[in-house]
Amino acid sequence: MNLRRIYAVLLQELYITKHSLEVMIDLFFFSTITIIGFGLTSVFLTGKIDGASAYYLILGLLLWEIVRVDQYSISVGALWNIWSRNLSNMFVSPLSMAEYIGALMFSAIIKSSLVFVLLSILTAILFKFNIFNLGVVNLLLFFINLTLFSWTIGLLLLGLIFLYGTRIQALAWGLIFLFQPLVATFFPVTVLPKFIQPLSYALPPTYVFEAARVAIESRGVNWTYFGISFTENLVYLLLGLLLFRVMYNKSKATGQFVRNEG
Repeated sequence: MNLRRIYAVLLQELYITKHSLEVMIDLFFFSTITIIGFGLTSVFLTGKIDGASAYYLILGLLLWEIVRVDQYSISVGALWNIWSRNLSNMFVSPLSMAEYIGALMFSAIIKSSLVFVLLSILTAILFKFNIFNLGVVNLLLFFINLTLFSWTIGLLLLGLIFLYGTRIQALAWGLIFLFQPLVATFFPVTVLPKFIQPLSYALPPTYVFEAARVAIESRGVNWTYFGISFTENLVYLLLGLLLFRVMYNKSKATGQFVRNEG
């Protein structure tokens, strides 16, 4: 690992983000409009049901943005280099794939942290919901587990893009939303059909969202749920890294890695 080469990729990410209207819309405008819509819905529901349940919507969306932005940054970050026909050029240099992925992961943390803080301040001002009341430990554990999960999905999508080309690039935006209902982002797991609940508990974010909803009222830290989530995340991340390596090597062996820029 060479820190100077990682810094160079991070600098490229900064330039792309600053000068791309599409990225600014995806990361900030889309998130802001969504949180306002869900926030107004929660305000309406507060008068119909108990306040804690109404705030499940805002809580779920704030935490979900960590997943979405992290995964987006890894998958779409590489797509920008493919679209500009620059990906192969980057690896003519001494830059390794491990350094490139590491830089994308670090960039994803910066972007998701920034989006999360901005949205949290917005919801505190507009809707009187302060997620920071859940405590620093809870928020840190939420962030770690959701970030690890999003890295796994981002790596798998990146491997698929390298292997099959940009014809499946729509997955970089859309696939992550398949998990949104499965991990019970906005409601307790018990709302899901019985046969889906075991699948839900097999996904690490489920434990984060369940613990977060309990923390609204109790402010406690559910170490058991965080332990399960972290263990599942480590297993999935290791599998994700292995599968990514297989897909990346196969894309080079078949020549698809270079043809992606054609």
